[in-house]
Amino acid sequence: MYDYKMTESEYRFMKIIWENNSISSSALVEQCKAVLDWKKSTTYTIIKRMAEKGFLKNENGTVTALVKREQVEKYQSHRIVNNTFDGSLPKFIAAFMEDKKLTKEQAEQLKQLIDSYSEK
Repeated sequence: MYDYKMTESEYRFMKIIWENNSISSSALVEQCKAVLDWKKSTTYTIIKRMAEKGFLKNENGTVTALVKREQVEKYQSHRIVNNTFDGSLPKFIAAFMEDKKLTKEQAEQLKQLIDSYSEK
């Protein structure tokens, strides 16, 4: 499996790129200033770092994601479950749900999701 590990700030940066599909580096600088309160130099440093890691490409002043958001989220989710909850999805869900209440509709949606992944 490809290593999609990234820091929280790198993930927030990539969200801007994913939301824009492809974005000019100057527009990305503006977005990062507005959303992340970053300086221009910080944005260009992160562009270079994320390109070196293989997450994006920067060609002719246009920044484009090379990995899908869903791939990164799947990797990060598996990493959290494995590292924090010894690989136990039930332990993760119990911890996540500890202080929450579900509507009947949400509970039914979760039941259907679990059923769709259950062995038959």
